[in-house]
Amino acid sequence: QVQLVESGGGLVQAGGSLRLSCVVSGSISRINAMGWHRQAPGKQRELVAMILSGGLTSYGGSVKGRFTISRDNAKNTVYLQMNDLKPEDTAVYYCKFEEVSAKKYYWGKGTLVTVSS
Repeated sequence: QVQLVESGGGLVQAGGSLRLSCVVSGSISRINAMGWHRQAPGKQRELVAMILSGGLTSYGGSVKGRFTISRDNAKNTVYLQMNDLKPEDTAVYYCKFEEVSAKKYYWGKGTLVTVSS
């Protein structure tokens, strides 16, 4: 059983910063991807950023240059540093863990990020 626990969401003013964390526990493979997707009200869930166990990263177009994803493999934790936040970044942010070889993925329950103008 794989479990994901997110933390770090909250309310921030436009231009501010937040840091999200997600701890993954359970029986997990070493070759994996960890990261974040988000879903705003009335919109589809979209990629924010993902990072492979080897360090390769990918970002959604709207966050490039403002958000930075990182991970601590020893702690099975992924971080998302969000800078220069905009009201359009308001969404529920979901942590995602992918087992690359098994082609399985798991989601956290989500953490709400609200950016006020």
